Amino acid sequence: MVFLCVLAALVLDQLRPILHPTVFELWFTHYANRLSRDLNAGQPVHGTIAWFLAVAPWVVVVVVLHYGLAALNPVLGWIWDIAVLYANLNFKRALQDYSALAEVLKRGALDEARALLARWRGEPTSNWTESEIARASIETLFMRAHRDLLALIAWFAVLGPAGAVLYKLSALLAERWGRRRGEEFRAFGRFSARAFHVIDWIPLRLTAMGFAIAGDFEDAVQCWRAQFRSWTDPDAGVILASGAGALGVRLGGPLPRDGGVIYRPELGTGDDPDANYLQSAIGLVWRTLVTGMIVLLLITIAYLIRV
Repeated sequence: MVFLCVLAALVLDQLRPILHPTVFELWFTHYANRLSRDLNAGQPVHGTIAWFLAVAPWVVVVVVLHYGLAALNPVLGWIWDIAVLYANLNFKRALQDYSALAEVLKRGALDEARALLARWRGEPTSNWTESEIARASIETLFMRAHRDLLALIAWFAVLGPAGAVLYKLSALLAERWGRRRGEEFRAFGRFSARAFHVIDWIPLRLTAMGFAIAGDFEDAVQCWRAQFRSWTDPDAGVILASGAGALGVRLGGPLPRDGGVIYRPELGTGDDPDANYLQSAIGLVWRTLVTGMIVLLLITIAYLIRV
C-alpha cells in the first residue's frame, strides 16, 4: 500500500498545499534552538546527544502511532501514514515560488524576478542578469525537488512514515546546526552534518539516476561522475551535475555577491540557461517523479503477486 499512500499524499499536496510552516515545524525549530543553547559546550559529543534528543522521540512516536492505529484498523494506519507524508512534503510551496519567478522572467521583468529570487533563496540578487537568475533558480529547484519531494518519498518507501520524519528532521538539523558558521557551532554541528550525509547518500544518487533516466542519460551520468566533486558541497554537486547534464544546460559559474563575484565551478554541458529553460527544468522534475512512481508501482505489484 506504499504506492497508494504516496499517491494520496502527492494529490493532497497539489490540491491543498501547506503553504506556511506547520505548528510542528515552528515548535521543532524552537526546540532545536533550545537544545543548541542548553547542550552546546563546544564538544562533538554534545552535538551527538542533542541530535538524538531532537530526532529519536518523534521517530518513536510516529512508529508507535503507526502500529497502534494499524492494529485497531488498517485504514487508520494508512490514514496516519498519508497524513505524516503529506505534512512533510513542501514541494508545492516551492513550486509556486518557482512558477511565479519563471513567469516574471519570461516577461522580461528582471527587477521583479530579482526580488522574487532574493526572497526565495534568502540572498541579495541585485544586478543579476537573466542567465544568472535562471541558473540560480534551476539550481534551487533541483535541490528543493530532491529534499522536499523525492528523498522524502524514497525514505517513506523504505521505512514508512518514520522514514519521512527521520529525513525531514535530519535535514532541518543539518541546516540549522551542521551548516552554521562560527567557532561555537563547528564541533556541535559536526554530527548533524555527518548524520544527514549518511541518511541522504542513497537518496541523492536515486534522484541523480532519476534525472538521468528522465533526461539525457549519457550527459547526465558523464557530468555526474566528472563534475560533482568540484562543487563546494559534493552532495549538492551530485544533484546539480546530473540535473544539468540531463537538461543539457550549464549551471554553476560565477555569481555577483556583496559587491564582488563568487566564483563557482561550471556544471553540466550545453547552453547557458535563460527563461525558456525554467519550464524545461520543472518538466524534468515531474518526469523523474513519474519514473519513481512507476518503479514503486511495479515493486508493489510484484510484492502482491508474490504474496
